[in-house]
Amino acid sequence: MILLSFDTEEFDVPLEHQVNFPFEDQMRVSVYGTTKILDCLKRNDCKATFFCTVNFAEHAPQIMRRIIDEGHEVASHGYHHWYFEPGDLAKSRVKLQQLTGCDIRGYRMARMMPVSEQEVREAGYDYNSSLNPTFIPGRYMNLSVPRTYFVQDGVLQIPASVTPWLRFPLFWLAYHNLPAGLYRRLSNHTLHHDGYFVTYFHPWEFYPLGQHPELKMPFIIRNHAGEGMEKRLNDFLNYFKGKDIPFVTFSEFTDLINKNHTK
Repeated sequence: MILLSFDTEEFDVPLEHQVNFPFEDQMRVSVYGTTKILDCLKRNDCKATFFCTVNFAEHAPQIMRRIIDEGHEVASHGYHHWYFEPGDLAKSRVKLQQLTGCDIRGYRMARMMPVSEQEVREAGYDYNSSLNPTFIPGRYMNLSVPRTYFVQDGVLQIPASVTPWLRFPLFWLAYHNLPAGLYRRLSNHTLHHDGYFVTYFHPWEFYPLGQHPELKMPFIIRNHAGEGMEKRLNDFLNYFKGKDIPFVTFSEFTDLINKNHTK
């Protein structure tokens, strides 16, 4: 099975590159990208989990309604994407439940940064997907943690998938820059090795970043952004649907793991 997810947030990446990008424009880019994602998922009849910041959800109610109405899961990506306070764990869950009417069961920390598992549990979450178990200079050094799902402090941990050998990361940046067919083959191999596959993307990847040099996006981010990523997502869905691999939400996966562990 495949756990496909999208970190649905205000597009604050330009701020990391010292580019002043107003909040209204951040939302415009993310709404544009989320619309493209939802259209692609609908065409292919696939379900996904959307990890949303409260900041995004409050300013894009029509997009949130569409996510819910089309059968996808809403999970928490914190209150804001740019900064974090420990109280945001519980506050974001409560606020997202108020905004959507959904039971918010999962959490993912912004930028997949470390977060206290005890505080995640105390905030009421069933699962946490804030771990990329690989090594990326300047971002992640997680080679000593489990590569596949595990339980910690009463919370199911669902790391992003990496290859069984060398722990090569298979998240969004890999699909931008590897040959598309190679990425899908590596994903398929990891799926069969682990029994499931977890990956994630962002709405702003589906915006034509290459047409906006003023945003100062590095090549590895803008490579294939926009229509290129639309095609790659569509091809990813078609590839695995052609193999009769089901797409499930993170909550469905959590329920399955919990059921198997209580037998």
